[in-house]
Amino acid sequence: MAIGDNFNDESMIRDAKYGVAMGNAVQPIKELAWFETESNVHDGVAKAIYRAIELNDQEVATK
Repeated sequence: MAIGDNFNDESMIRDAKYGVAMGNAVQPIKELAWFETESNVHDGVAKAIYRAIELNDQEVATK
């Protein structure tokens, strides 16, 4: 998972299995990302991590 908000994060967001845009990200990054989380002032990184944990738990449960 990669989390970013601006153009310097583009390759990281594009190349990660789960590219996450912050809620305060520029629009092109939001469009590129797999998921958009809350802004940095609303615990967006923590919420993205919790989402990834949920997905991982779901994948493990189906195996």
